[in-house]
Amino acid sequence: MTTLPEWVTPNRAIIAILVLFLFVPLLVLLAPATTNIYEQMSWNRRKSFALCAFFVILIFILALLFEEVAPGARIIALPLAIIFATLGPLVGYYNSDKIILKMSAARPATREEHLFLQNTVEGLAIAAGIPTPKLYVIEDTAPNAFATGRNPEHGVIAVTTGLLQKLNRREIEGVLAHEMSHIKNYDTLLGSLAVVLVGVVALLSDWMLRNFWRTSRGRRRAGRSGGRGGQAQAIVLVLAIIMAILAPIIAQLLRLAVSRRRELLADAHGAFLTRYPDGLASALEKLDADTEPLEVANKSTAHLYIVNPLREHAGLLNNLFSTHPSTRERIAALRAM
Repeated sequence: MTTLPEWVTPNRAIIAILVLFLFVPLLVLLAPATTNIYEQMSWNRRKSFALCAFFVILIFILALLFEEVAPGARIIALPLAIIFATLGPLVGYYNSDKIILKMSAARPATREEHLFLQNTVEGLAIAAGIPTPKLYVIEDTAPNAFATGRNPEHGVIAVTTGLLQKLNRREIEGVLAHEMSHIKNYDTLLGSLAVVLVGVVALLSDWMLRNFWRTSRGRRRAGRSGGRGGQAQAIVLVLAIIMAILAPIIAQLLRLAVSRRRELLADAHGAFLTRYPDGLASALEKLDADTEPLEVANKSTAHLYIVNPLREHAGLLNNLFSTHPSTRERIAALRAM
């Protein structure tokens, strides 16, 4: 009967299996999105489940790696991973809209102050066949808008005062229709979950890195004195540190991969609702030409907006990692409809 090498521990075998399982939700997330408007809702639901599965597996891999390299960590690492893996998706599902609205300093819109906005959203909701989303306004002169909420029954659309001041009614209707499409197609669930789950992975990775440096000295001594077993521990330590550094980057890149295609589809679906593609195309031109940065935006919420609100993204390298496709590409697609 053959025996396994001493460096093959149960933890390491589980890690290897989980790494293989990580590719299953990854393939779902990176699969080409359907262009059929009526299939988009169910497609985005599947992607939302896949996104949660990906992050849960990633969190468990990080925890098991931490158990391998940190003495005494078994008492805390796995329970901590279970807490993160459970609470992260739950918080993201039930409270992401509230978190994002608070981060954006948004206030509820009133019918007395924003009658046209309310009437337009109500008409578009009827056309889309969904409940009327709640409306919020952000006091900022930079023109922009976003949608959030876990489903159409809890949909939210937020617009800046700059958008209301700088766009005409046709253009505002086009922007609202774009955001309405995100809500109808469950894009908002996917995007909101990404905000919370990427943050969870970043926090866990940061905590692990701080503890890795504290325990690395003892593991290096074990590596010098423990033969092949010690060498294996040293290799696992290096891999664990690399994984802790790369995990937030992988999470961010995954968020970008599932974001760009959804913007193009929401443009098309928004034009389908208004029957006037030029309204949204003209709005995108104005938003792209406006150089004023959105003060309340940050890198965790930037992908939710109709155009990237962070003006420092204009460089070639940043465009490569942008959450949005080229505005020129979007305008050209709308004008060709």
